[in-house]
Amino acid sequence: MPETPGTRRATGTPARNLLRRKPVAVLVAESGADTHRPGAPEHDGGTGIHLRRSIGLWQLSAIGISCTIGTGIFFVLNSAVPEVGPAVLLSFVIAAITAGLTALCYAELTSAIPVAGSSYSYAYATLGEIVAFGVGACLLLEYGVSASAVAVSWGEYLNKFLDLTVDVTIPNALAAPPGGGGYFNLPAVVLVALCCLLLVRGASESAKANVVMVGIKVGVLVLFVAIALTGFHSGNLTPFMPLGVGGVGVAASTIFFSFIGLDAVSTAAEEVKDPRRTMPRALLIALTVVTLVYIAVALAAVGAQRWTRFNGQEAGLAEILQNVTGSTWPALVLAAGAIVSIFSITLVTLYGQTRILYSMGRDGMLPQRFARTSPRTGTPVWNTLVVGSGVALLAAFVPLDALADLTSLGTLVAFTIVSAGVMILRHTQPDLDRGFKVPGYPLTPILSIAFCLYLIYGLRLPTFAMFGAWLAGAALLYFGYSVKHSRLAQHQPQQEQPAEPR
Repeated sequence: MPETPGTRRATGTPARNLLRRKPVAVLVAESGADTHRPGAPEHDGGTGIHLRRSIGLWQLSAIGISCTIGTGIFFVLNSAVPEVGPAVLLSFVIAAITAGLTALCYAELTSAIPVAGSSYSYAYATLGEIVAFGVGACLLLEYGVSASAVAVSWGEYLNKFLDLTVDVTIPNALAAPPGGGGYFNLPAVVLVALCCLLLVRGASESAKANVVMVGIKVGVLVLFVAIALTGFHSGNLTPFMPLGVGGVGVAASTIFFSFIGLDAVSTAAEEVKDPRRTMPRALLIALTVVTLVYIAVALAAVGAQRWTRFNGQEAGLAEILQNVTGSTWPALVLAAGAIVSIFSITLVTLYGQTRILYSMGRDGMLPQRFARTSPRTGTPVWNTLVVGSGVALLAAFVPLDALADLTSLGTLVAFTIVSAGVMILRHTQPDLDRGFKVPGYPLTPILSIAFCLYLIYGLRLPTFAMFGAWLAGAALLYFGYSVKHSRLAQHQPQQEQPAEPR
C-alpha cells in the first residue's frame, strides 16, 4: 500500500523499527488540537475517539495543584523528616527547583504537542517507540502506586475525624492492609470507588468538583500554618542537619514523590480549551502555588514539633495542631481538610492514569479497547474501571510506604525524558509552532536533567531492583504484543476507529 500523509512504513531493520517516531503532526491531528483552525472539523463526528475539550485555565491549574498538594504534606512529610531532620526544608527546596526546571520543559512540549499521554507522547515524537513504551510503563507505575499510597493514608485522617467527632474509629483490621497491622483497608477501597464514579460522569464534572476541593485544602493548610506558627520554637530547628548532608538528598528524593502533579497537568492536554496557551500557564501557576504552600507548611511543622516525633506519627499535621492549641477543634478542621484533600489527589491521579492508557491504546501499544470513550460522557470508562480495580487492590492489601521511592523513580525518569525531548525537538523540528519556549535554553533542560539524576542517585538500591522488575515485565508486553500491533507498524493511515455501540 502506498504511503499517505501522516503515516510511515515499518521498513528497515527490526532494531531501527524499535526507534520509529510518531510525527508531531499526526499526534496533534489525532487529538483534534487544531479543530479551531480554518477548514478543520469542529467535532469528531461521533466516532468516540476524541476526548471532549471542556477544561479551562483555572480548572487545569487546580488539577496540578490538587494532585501535588497533599502527598508531600499529609503523607510524605512524616516519612521525609526522620531521614533528614529540620533540614527537610532544604530537601523541599531541591525538589522544588528540580520540578521548576522540568516544568519549564513541560511547558514548551505541551504547547508544541498538546495531546494526552504526557511524557509518553513526547517520547514517542522525539526518542522513538520503545523508549516511549518504557516511559508509558514508568507513568503507569508512578500513578498507580501514588494513588494507592495516598488512598492508604486517607483512612488515617478519616479515623482521626471520627475519633474527634463521634469517639468511634474503624477497627484496625479493616483500616490497614496486611503488613500494616490489619487485614483489609476498607476506607481506601471506598475512596477509590467514589473517585471512579465521579470520573465516569465526565472530565468537566470532575474538574469542577476538584476546583472546590482545592480551595478547601489550600484554606485548611493556610489555617495550619497560621496556628502552628503560634507554637513555633527556634530550638526545634537545631541541630538543623542531625543526619548529615547526605540525608538532604535522600529526603529530597522521597519528597519528589509529591511533584507528580506536574505530569498530571500534561495528561489533560486533549480535554483543555486552547491548549497551546492554557497548558504552559497552568503548569507555571500550579508550580508557584505548590512550592509556596509546601515550604510554608514544612517550616511551620518542624518549628512546632521536634523532628524526632514525626517518625511513625499518624495524621501528623492534625496531631501537631492538637498539641499546639491543647484543643481538638483545629485538629478536627485539619482532619476534615485532609479527607477532602486526599480525595482530590486520588481523583486526579486516577484521571491521569486513565488518559495515559487512552493514548497507549490509540497508538496500538495496548488493546484498542483502551482507546474507546463513552458516546454519552466522552470519558474512557473501561480505563477507569481497570485503573480503579488495580489501585483499590493495591491500597486494600499492600502496605505502600516503602513504594513512595518507586513512584519518585518513575517520575524522575519521565521528567528526564521530557527535558531531553525539548532539546531533541529543538534540533529536529526548529520551526515547529510553540506557544512557549524554555528560557535560558539549552542550560535549563541540561540543569533539569542534572537535578533529576541527582535525586535518582539518592534513592535506595531495593527501589532500583523493583523498578527493574517492572521494566522487565513491560518489555515482555512490548515484544509480545505492542511491537506487532503498533499503528506505526501497520501499513495503513492513522484513521479513527468506530465507537462502541450505544
